[in-house]
Amino acid sequence: MRATRTRISSATESAIELPPPFRLVTLREVGDAFAHACAHAADEGAGTLVHVGRFDLAEFAVVLEPDEPLHFARRTLYACMTALADALSVLAPPETPLVIEWPDAIRINLGLVGGGRMAWPADADENEPPAWMVFGVMIRLVSLAEGEAGLRPLSAALEEEGFDSHAADRMVEAFARHLMVALDTWRERGFSGVTKAYLPYLTGDDETGVRRDIDENGDLLIRRMGKVDVQRRKLLPALMQPSWFDPNTRGPRA
Repeated sequence: MRATRTRISSATESAIELPPPFRLVTLREVGDAFAHACAHAADEGAGTLVHVGRFDLAEFAVVLEPDEPLHFARRTLYACMTALADALSVLAPPETPLVIEWPDAIRINLGLVGGGRMAWPADADENEPPAWMVFGVMIRLVSLAEGEAGLRPLSAALEEEGFDSHAADRMVEAFARHLMVALDTWRERGFSGVTKAYLPYLTGDDETGVRRDIDENGDLLIRRMGKVDVQRRKLLPALMQPSWFDPNTRGPRA
């Protein structure tokens, strides 16, 4: 992946501190980090990290500039999801179960808290590097649904899982640091380095007799012991409709 450009943060009053080469752009609570990043990606450039200060959601998006053709560059999702999972793992209470539900959803104690999604220019050529890509994150901090948490076993919020009140800002900082590590690993070791970091987070990774791998185009490959057939789960359709995102509420599914 191409190295990002160094920029100075425009949000000097924010409590969030990002390492170079990230540049922080903070929106008001009614803003949409993902939409803003996509709309301004071409002008703002790689390393721009857009953050929305909300009490109920950790919401941010980062602009990237891949140097691979689009049909390979979509694998950037795996580096970004690994960085997100690593960041949450650092902030989580000890021994908190955290998994990725392929390809883009985060579950904590089996409850869905949110995930990541990707965008690129609509007119991008599959065989050329896209001008930009955006990875956006939404993680539920507090639940606004009625009823006790135990009555909503399929969803969760960081507050319910024991994360502290500063988890949102610290998550952005930790994500930026871990993303740099993931992209450096990709450059130094090839995509196999990203795969090795991502797959252990995957739900069902400890299932015996099953081997999972990621194809060069980003598809998930599943091989079962004693069977010749390889199950293929295509990445592109999954990216077009993120499993965790509710288009009606514009947030993580309840």
